[in-house]
Amino acid sequence: MTIRLHSLKSNTGSRKKKLRKGRGIAAGQGASCGFGMRGQKSRSGRSTRPGFEGGQMPLYRRVPKLKHFPLINQKSFTIINISSLNDVKEGTTVNLDSLVKAGIVTSPKYPLKVLGNGNLKVKLTVQAALFTASAKSKIEAAGGTCEVFD
Repeated sequence: MTIRLHSLKSNTGSRKKKLRKGRGIAAGQGASCGFGMRGQKSRSGRSTRPGFEGGQMPLYRRVPKLKHFPLINQKSFTIINISSLNDVKEGTTVNLDSLVKAGIVTSPKYPLKVLGNGNLKVKLTVQAALFTASAKSKIEAAGGTCEVFD
């Protein structure tokens, strides 16, 4: 026997008739249709939107405020303070490579950022990816220059 589109039938019992709710007591689901008597969940339409927690701050809005959630696309830097540059010889150019050779920086994984903690007594040309405002002012006050260098 060949199968044709007009001869296709679903298996017996696979297609159940939909229960028509709210059609009287004899129908089995009359009056309140199994939704109970009153309240938010008994009304017509959708009860609440997905993620709604009854007015409490929902999880999808709470989560980023909690601890231990990393910043997305966070920039990392190798950090050095101004006070540790006093050991360098005056008039030299200071960058990440020279700091590694001098042994001041041990793990040069990221670009250099200079922070302004401490005082600078020597005149230097500092090449770094970033400078804080206080670091820049202290380097220039000592007679040195700051070069933004990636």
